[in-house]
Amino acid sequence: MNPFRKKSIDVLLKETDQKEVSLKKDLGAFDLTMLGVGAIIGTGIFVLTGVAAAEHAGPALVLSFILSGLACVFAALCYAEFASTVPVSGSAYTYSYATFGELIAWVLGWDLILEYGLASSAVASGWSGYFQGLLAGFGLELPKALTSAYDPAKGTFIDVPAILIVFFITFLLTQGVKKSARFNAIMVIIKVAVVLLFIGVGVWYVKPENWVPFMPFGFSGVTAGAATVFFAYIGFDAVSTAAEEVRNPQRNMPIGIIASLAICTSLYIIVSLILTGIVPYKQLAVKNPVAFALNYINQDWVAGFISVGAIAGITTVLLVMMYGQTRLFYAISRDGLLPKVFSRIDKKKQTPVINSWLTCLVVSFFAGVIPLSKLAELTNIGTLFAFMTVSVGILYLRKANISSRKGFKVPFVPWIPILAFLFCGYLTLQLPSTTWISFVSWLVIGLVIYFVYGSKHSTLNNIEIQERKVS
Repeated sequence: MNPFRKKSIDVLLKETDQKEVSLKKDLGAFDLTMLGVGAIIGTGIFVLTGVAAAEHAGPALVLSFILSGLACVFAALCYAEFASTVPVSGSAYTYSYATFGELIAWVLGWDLILEYGLASSAVASGWSGYFQGLLAGFGLELPKALTSAYDPAKGTFIDVPAILIVFFITFLLTQGVKKSARFNAIMVIIKVAVVLLFIGVGVWYVKPENWVPFMPFGFSGVTAGAATVFFAYIGFDAVSTAAEEVRNPQRNMPIGIIASLAICTSLYIIVSLILTGIVPYKQLAVKNPVAFALNYINQDWVAGFISVGAIAGITTVLLVMMYGQTRLFYAISRDGLLPKVFSRIDKKKQTPVINSWLTCLVVSFFAGVIPLSKLAELTNIGTLFAFMTVSVGILYLRKANISSRKGFKVPFVPWIPILAFLFCGYLTLQLPSTTWISFVSWLVIGLVIYFVYGSKHSTLNNIEIQERKVS
């Protein structure tokens, strides 16, 4: 048994042409850009901005977003080349299989399962909170026992709205990728319009004196803020999981990844400047900083629209995260490292229906029953680990001379991949030690699963056994 056996890119590409397991190629550059914006703009802009400003960066929050944005831009360029060269489901997991071998690919895939799964559950819980707030505005309230995760001290037992939205999103995902993309695009347009509304109204109430002192916590506060708001950027990597369902991936994948990140980074920078210009940063330690800022300047009518935009924003984040999770399971299962049930494709819908509903059950359980208040850092470290691996993988691609294939090329190699690795590595060091302990524990569990099940059922392992029998 060789845990570092690699799957060649030619084999990966041939697998996508197997009609009995193929996904429908239905997405274009616009669909991918909307998926990216849908995944990125959500809890980050509507929730994390206030806490990061009040507790870490102050008005220098804009520098935190720029620092995180730079790390993501460098990583996004690396993702764009991989997605263009290897247009196969599975994102960083698949890229690692071709560059570093099976064991590293499994570790990264297991890491991404953590990222997408916990992010989906946490986002569903956040959606529930905003939805209940919207209901309260109409004088409607759910029974307390059904409003949040299990906590007898507070009288809550299960978060029913969180479970219902997960089931709704899963139903949508099983109807075909084009319908899911169309719904996502509508929600994205709504939430971007709401963000632009905040910018258009708020810019007239900015007081430059609120930006003084600009860096009250020093540069260490800026970097701590960058590690916190990095959660706001999570999502563009989920676009790469769609590679196998894209028309002309060599052209459309790079456009979707880079355009969505550029749009979101620009909006984050502008919103953070306006937010800290309207409200003194010390007062921004609230769950709904954007709506709070509008109430602060007595623009309550706009604050109501913000709630609608937040719900639309969080809905699209959940959609893309669960989409990424199902395609990741599909790719790992196709390689035999997980049971084959995860890679069965419905002939009519051309989507992994069974896989989607199994994912739904797990995500809805965690969203509805388990409190997930401290999982942002755990999601962050998983994503940063994936970014670092993909960045190093680009250097292998060039060394292996695979860059001669048609598609997007990262400029200034090796400097851009090295910068991506260093920026992301630096941000991981800003995360608390408890996050590292939890992350390592998760990876150890993954290694046990690999050596007990995955290594024996691996497709490459079966091929090796057959070749030995023949010889």
